[in-house]
Amino acid sequence: MAKSLLDKPPIDQHVEAFLAALASHASPATVEAYRHDLAALCKFTQRRDVTDPAALDTALLRAFLGSERSRGLAPRSLARRRAALSQFADYLVKQGVLVDNPVGLLRTPKQPSHLPRPVDVDALARFLDTPHDGSPLGARDQAILELFYSSGLRLAELAALDLGDLQNSRVRVIGKGGKPRQVPVGRRAQQALAEWLGCRSALAPVEETALFVGQRGTRLGHRAIQKRLAQLSLARGLPEHLHPHRLRHSFASHLLESSQDLRAVQELLGHANLSTTQIYTRLDWQHLATSYDAAHPRARRGPSPKSDPKSDFKNRASESKP
Repeated sequence: MAKSLLDKPPIDQHVEAFLAALASHASPATVEAYRHDLAALCKFTQRRDVTDPAALDTALLRAFLGSERSRGLAPRSLARRRAALSQFADYLVKQGVLVDNPVGLLRTPKQPSHLPRPVDVDALARFLDTPHDGSPLGARDQAILELFYSSGLRLAELAALDLGDLQNSRVRVIGKGGKPRQVPVGRRAQQALAEWLGCRSALAPVEETALFVGQRGTRLGHRAIQKRLAQLSLARGLPEHLHPHRLRHSFASHLLESSQDLRAVQELLGHANLSTTQIYTRLDWQHLATSYDAAHPRARRGPSPKSDPKSDFKNRASESKP
């Protein structure tokens, strides 16, 4: 029989209370990630016979992160452990359990830069233009692909879409932290969505509100979408693995190469900070150099070089740019 909350050690009780409070404003994925991180902390404190949350000082938490690193945890995972600890400590300070946050003095290893490489714009156009088999599932998959690339959605954002979120040439999504935004839907994506909506009733019951459903007529889950993208990349001859985050990165990179409007891309991606967009949407040096030579008044020595915008991407994603 599972223990009640009061049967658990005090640190565990505070963790459960913190996660319940976190769920009121954070995404389910964030709550589950922090639950996993703090469960590791609880196991560590239990091994050391530490039950009082007031004992969570810098030395103890440094020892916890050190033990996690010793057992091979990656720098990215260590950074998330630290973030979970900091949020939990802030909660304990508000509850009067701790005087201040002991996590501020902790450092984790520097994370290596792992930017997803965007798919070549011509290869991606050929992939998207490959006809599907005409079935309802084929129409659904095509609509998913086109919407990912047209609007730069996160996997969680696309999976959570309901029928009512589609508004003509725009779609309303709920981003990280529960922040809503509207993003344009390009002509090709609109056509693919119209085809899918025309046959969606063959799979979905009348009461189902999810935009994308599986064979059983219920909302399509994250893993199912990831699996379908991987299968389609093989079936259509794309010579590289395809996943939702890579389509989002391709959307951002191709749009930035064409428009050079970092602020607009930031808004479309739903990034709170421009620095996130700068890292996420890397431009190659040659394109930057060409843009500089064409635009800077002290750089031009002859005729301004002409840029070569990605016309196919513009046709797909930029037609509905607000």
